[in-house]
Amino acid sequence: MSIKLENVKGIGKKAKTLKEAGIDTVEKLAEVKLEDLIELKGIGNTTAQKMIDNAKEALQQESGENEAETGEKPEQEESIKEAEEEKKIQEEIKRLEEKKARLQGKKVEEGDFVLVKVTARTQKGKIFRVSTEEDAKKAGIFDEKKAQQGYFTPEFVIVGKLGFVNEGLTETFKEMNYFEKKSVRIPPTKAFGKRDPQKIERIGIAKFRKLNEGKNPEIGQDFVKQTQGQSQRGTVTNVLQGRVIVDYNHPLAGQSIDYNLEIINKIEDFDEKIEYFMLNKGIPKENISEFKINYIKKEKTLEIIVPKMFLFQNLTYIKFGLAMDFQTHLSEEIDDVKFIEIYEKIPLSPTPSESVMQKVEEYNKEKEEKDEVKE
Repeated sequence: MSIKLENVKGIGKKAKTLKEAGIDTVEKLAEVKLEDLIELKGIGNTTAQKMIDNAKEALQQESGENEAETGEKPEQEESIKEAEEEKKIQEEIKRLEEKKARLQGKKVEEGDFVLVKVTARTQKGKIFRVSTEEDAKKAGIFDEKKAQQGYFTPEFVIVGKLGFVNEGLTETFKEMNYFEKKSVRIPPTKAFGKRDPQKIERIGIAKFRKLNEGKNPEIGQDFVKQTQGQSQRGTVTNVLQGRVIVDYNHPLAGQSIDYNLEIINKIEDFDEKIEYFMLNKGIPKENISEFKINYIKKEKTLEIIVPKMFLFQNLTYIKFGLAMDFQTHLSEEIDDVKFIEIYEKIPLSPTPSESVMQKVEEYNKEKEEKDEVKE
């Protein structure tokens, strides 16, 4: 049986005022904001806080009594929650098993969204790419920072579309079946390209320091050169006769690459595709759920509300890249992409005169309340 508003400690005649303001239950009183409550006639700051606290206490007491009557205990409730979670897990496992049975042995088709487990080795047998943290640890290439960025995960690929993996792998996936395992060697021309002598530059040490924030060169360091608004990434390979040798070729250029591949899943759900595009652009998996996504089907518009924690980060290239991906690869569903940034108003500190007036109002309300009690 629910508690009446009048029966909450300290309410008394104030129940009428509360009900006129729409606060007609104990639950509403417990959830009302303090600043809204003190706006009501005859209710000061201290009294308002006591009312809210007493309402919450009354609800807790009622909850305890109900538990005693029904015999339910927190442990039982926790057990029920665990059972529900386990049920969801089992349902998801069953769904995945049914999906696997449906796709088993079927040839992938151009345009399919797939996940691929990859292990990549150089000609000398050095592993540089894996799809699980466990494999990264076995190969001795595990890095905590890369793990947090989702580096050791399966490749997200649209079969037959360039821009996700190199040309050789793009061609290979078109010839595979779901859940098939395959080993291939990709030549340099279809992997990371041939080594180009024109991409090796010799820079005077003084000039290099200016381009390198005043720092001296270090062999093996990454170096980015800005030219006419474009950046060129290279590696310092040597310092010879007062000149810094920078190689702008890909570190694996000129090498054939050995791959072990397995197509492990097909991404069919619209929301899941959106999530993988965001992962592909470097948004951490644990933060994706904080982006509120609204798809307006009739207008073929995707709205994305950027979370507070990303508002002051430079997401220009990420947003542009995502919009291009959605409009290119989900063109039948999406025309326009809107990124919405909400900057909430920051409450200003009251001026001295406002603070004094607030205290005077609080005093007058408390005085009125005391006078009513005496009457």
